Amino acid sequence: WTRWEFWPPCLFYPPVLLYLGWLALRHRSLTLFTAANPAIPASGFVGESKATILDGLGDAGESVARYALLPADNDLERRLFQAKYFIEKWGLSYPVVLKPDVGQRGSGVRVVRSEAELTEYLRETAGAVIIQEYIAGAEFGVFYYRLPGAAQGRIFSITHKTFPVVTGDGVRTLEELILADPRAVAMHRFYCTAHQACLHEVLPAGAQLQLVELGTHCRGAIFLDGARFLTPALEAAIDRLSQRFDGFYFGRYDLRAASLEAFARGEDFKVLELNGVTAEATHIYDPQHSLWTAYRTLFTQWRIAFELGARNRARGAAVTSLRELVRLVLQHLAKP
Repeated sequence: WTRWEFWPPCLFYPPVLLYLGWLALRHRSLTLFTAANPAIPASGFVGESKATILDGLGDAGESVARYALLPADNDLERRLFQAKYFIEKWGLSYPVVLKPDVGQRGSGVRVVRSEAELTEYLRETAGAVIIQEYIAGAEFGVFYYRLPGAAQGRIFSITHKTFPVVTGDGVRTLEELILADPRAVAMHRFYCTAHQACLHEVLPAGAQLQLVELGTHCRGAIFLDGARFLTPALEAAIDRLSQRFDGFYFGRYDLRAASLEAFARGEDFKVLELNGVTAEATHIYDPQHSLWTAYRTLFTQWRIAFELGARNRARGAAVTSLRELVRLVLQHLAKP
């Protein structure tokens, strides 16, 4: 409770919703932001296909991690065949990443390390699934926007995603080490569930254990402000990539880079996902930032989204109706 970054949404978001209401009154449209990205249904508010968005970056070549869509209407045997064909086609080896084609906040994302784990995941997951090559390296979130008609876009936010580690002392169990860590203790339920099999083992002195491997805040990753990585070269590289996606103006890339230095140079990175209008400038979750800083950043982000919607509407882009937006939300919530 003393760390606002762990507050539940019902406590954190009411001021943001009030500000959205003010923006809606100012622009005389509750859903104007859904025109921010004309190429993405409802601009990526809810229920968008991750694979379809990545398809929009289709000519970006090596800048996008290889992926394939395993449709929901295929049976298990067919999806297994497609997954193994993808691995063989690109000469990959385990691990690979599996994730729901429609999902939010890292739900359902798993790194699988064998064919048995692959089979288990596909057997348990009914919806459409993306299989993607596993990319090692440093992970970042890069929030980008460009005004329609502008020659160049801007990076609004950079998040450096790090993964918590505990170090053994030869005395305490893994559970005790988690509970003793001043930050890990706030996520102890998640970490303890993830490491249930070895929770009561004593970690040897000096031995380190990484608690998570996915760059999602609600699943235990640590988010740090990555403003120090912002360079003209990086901004130019992200802008070139973004302008290849006709109709995309606003959203966050989740990517991994070969090194911190390469990332700052705008080189050797792979896009894992591109998220639309409901993506956040996640650097706000850096423990050094105050609650007010977080709100100020989110207010600015949504002000830009409405402004983009207004400009695109003036250029002929469609605005999703409130009725249709509610239908999309209910449809998403109804999915198992």
